[in-house]
Amino acid sequence: QVQLVESGGGLVQAGGSLRLPCVASGDTLSRYDMAWFRQAPGKEREFVAAIRSIGGATNYPDPVKRRFTISRDNAKNTVYLQMNSLRAEDASVYYCAARRASFYIGDSQSAEYDYWGQGTQVTVSS
Repeated sequence: QVQLVESGGGLVQAGGSLRLPCVASGDTLSRYDMAWFRQAPGKEREFVAAIRSIGGATNYPDPVKRRFTISRDNAKNTVYLQMNSLRAEDASVYYCAARRASFYIGDSQSAEYDYWGQGTQVTVSS
């Protein structure tokens, strides 16, 4: 069973950048599809990015496309979320998620992931 720990959150000005690492332990990251979600107070958890174990394909929703990049370094057992051009509406708690590698088409629903980190807070000042 994999354990996930996010870090890298903090306060950033609008237009700035942050990189969030998520370190996996207890198993080999290469066996897992990985994703990032976020949840702001009073709102539902929202899909941010996904990266497949098999083939490395990535997926982003429109609000973050071309601003956020998900990547993985299997040798370091770490997945990253690079966030550029941050906006006030990006402020949220960001969660890393994992599921065993799958050929299943969908990868943007929180229910598809079995393992979650504790989250890291991102605050954007305008």
